[in-house]
Amino acid sequence: MQDIKIAMIGGGFMGKAHSLAYSAMPMFFWPAPARPVKHVVVDATEDLARTAADRYGWNTSSSSWEAVINDPEVDLVDIATPNNLHAEIAIAAAEAGKHVICEKPLAPTSAEALQMLEAVERAGVVSAVAFNYRRTPAVALAKKYIDEGAIGRILNFRGTYLQDWSADPDSPLSWRFQKKVAGSGAVGDIGSHVVDIARYLVGEISAVNSITSTYIAERPLQTSGFDALGGASKSDGPRGAVDVDDEAISLVRFHNGAVGSIEATRNAWGRNNFITFEIHGTEGSIFFNYENRDELQVAFKSDPADRRGFRTVYTGPNTPYGEALWPIPALGIGYGETKIIEAHDVIKAIVDGSRVRPDFADGYAAALVDDAILESGQSGEWVKIPARDGGDV
Repeated sequence: MQDIKIAMIGGGFMGKAHSLAYSAMPMFFWPAPARPVKHVVVDATEDLARTAADRYGWNTSSSSWEAVINDPEVDLVDIATPNNLHAEIAIAAAEAGKHVICEKPLAPTSAEALQMLEAVERAGVVSAVAFNYRRTPAVALAKKYIDEGAIGRILNFRGTYLQDWSADPDSPLSWRFQKKVAGSGAVGDIGSHVVDIARYLVGEISAVNSITSTYIAERPLQTSGFDALGGASKSDGPRGAVDVDDEAISLVRFHNGAVGSIEATRNAWGRNNFITFEIHGTEGSIFFNYENRDELQVAFKSDPADRRGFRTVYTGPNTPYGEALWPIPALGIGYGETKIIEAHDVIKAIVDGSRVRPDFADGYAAALVDDAILESGQSGEWVKIPARDGGDV
C-alpha cells in the first residue's frame, strides 16, 4: 500500500481532530486508498510541537513550517492554524509541489482565498478545504434526495449555526475575536459552514442582505497560548477590544431562483453546535439538525394525505458512507467520523488524481459570500456576489 506522508501545521484543537482522522481512516475505509503517515507536526514553539507529536502520535516535530513544506518526503500539507497564516503556508506548499488541505475559512478575505486557489491551480496539486459538515452522512443523504429530484425544484433554504461558547463576556480574547487574525467573527468561523452547505445542497448564492452585530465589545486578555474555547473566569485584569461580528443574519438569493436565510451566532445560550437546515421544494421538504446527526427528517408531497408529515430516516449502512462506518442505523455518528471521511476523500484524490470537494475553488466561493455578508452588514443593502471573472454569479 502506498504511503502518503503528511506534515500538519498546527497542533491545537483542529490538530487533534485531524490526527485522529488520519489514524482511524484505514480502520473504516478498507482497503484504504493509501496509508496516511503522520510524518511531522509543526507548532509555534519546539515544546508545543513535541507535545503535539507525543500526544497525537506524529513521528517527528518542528517549529518551522518553512522547513517542513520543503521536505522532499512530505506529500500532503495539512493547515490547522489561525486564519491569518493560511494563505502564506498554502501558497508556499503549492509552490513546493505539495498537496494541501486547509481548515476553514480558507482565508480571512476572498482576495487571499483567490491567491491560494490560483497557487494550487498553477501547481496542479490536490486542494481541499475542511468544510467537514457536508460529509455528515445525513447531509450527504439530503444531497442524494435533492439530486434524484425527490423534493422537486427547491424553493427555500433556511440554515443556522448557533453556539453559546462565547456568550459569556468573561470568556477570553481568543484570536477568533481579532480581525487581524481571524478576518471576521461568526461569519467566517461558523457561518461559512452554512454557506458551504447551502452551496452544496441548493447551488450558488447570487446576493445577500445582512445584519451583523457585535454584542461584547471587549474581553479579558488571554494568558495562555492555547485557544480556550468556551472558557470563562471573572477577572479584574486587562481587557482587549473585540473588532469582529458576534452574529450575522442574512437573507439570500440563489442563482437558480431559490430564496432563503442564513443565521450564525456564538451568543445563543443553550445552543451547543446547532447546525440546522430546512429545505422546501415543490415535491417535498427536508430538515436536518446536527445535534441529532444520525437523523434526517423528510416529508413528501406524494405521501397519502392521512400520512403526510415529517418522518425520520436514520443513517446507516444503506446511506452515503454507510458501508465504511457503522453497520447498524443510528449507532452513532460523531464529529470524528466526518473528519475520517474527509481524510479518506483527500487521500483518495491524491492517489487517483481526482478532484476532491470541497476544494479551494469552493473555499473561495464561500469567501466571496462571507465578504458580501460583512459588506451588507455595514451598508444594510443587498450585495451581489461577484464571479471570479469579475461579473456577478
